[in-house]
Amino acid sequence: MSIGLGIFLIAIGAILTFALNVTVDWIDLDLVGYILMAAGLVVTIIGIALLVRRRRTVSTTQSVSDPVRGEQMTRREDEISPEL
Repeated sequence: MSIGLGIFLIAIGAILTFALNVTVDWIDLDLVGYILMAAGLVVTIIGIALLVRRRRTVSTTQSVSDPVRGEQMTRREDEISPEL
């Protein structure tokens, strides 16, 4: 979702900067367009970083039974793999 929002902000900013030729006295639409494109770029980079940083887990289950006592012991280990 954040990548889509970033692309949307970049598109709106580009439209305001390059395609719209309107002069308003109280606001500079070119500056607003550049600000929106910069914000869209930042949001897109954050979205890509979050996608790359997803976590992976490794689970190991080991069951051992003691024939003398008739007991069963289960051991479980959960690990999170190191981030790249």
